[in-house]
Amino acid sequence: MRNDHVTLRSTAVFDLLAPQAPAVPVQVELRYDTRDPYAVVAAFRTGRAGWVEWVFARDLLADGLIAHAGEGDVTIRPVVDDPEVVAIELSSPSGHAVFEASAQELADFLDRTYDVVVPGNENLWVDVDEALTRLLPHDLG
Repeated sequence: MRNDHVTLRSTAVFDLLAPQAPAVPVQVELRYDTRDPYAVVAAFRTGRAGWVEWVFARDLLADGLIAHAGEGDVTIRPVVDDPEVVAIELSSPSGHAVFEASAQELADFLDRTYDVVVPGNENLWVDVDEALTRLLPHDLG
């Protein structure tokens, strides 16, 4: 486990797609924290109400830049008629949303994460004792 933790942040604008309506630009903050080296956080600005965060695998984002990736709540895929754009589809019990984002911006963000934690070396950054402390109840007696 490494002790020199880093948090990367990048802002972008994703287009929220809706049927029979123009795309709506949404501010998004992408975050990568070495304390959770397998994950990426996408925080979507929801106006005055604040932010809605989605957490998904860094590998899912990488795979989705190349081909359709993911099953269930998060899928990511290149847009068929525009390889410069990636579609990100989010589903939850409270709704469904499809966003389009710049493939280059996402790739640049991923490259920055790879500079910090090389793919395949994520396990070197995981503090198992700390994770167990968070998962287990403090009062075992």
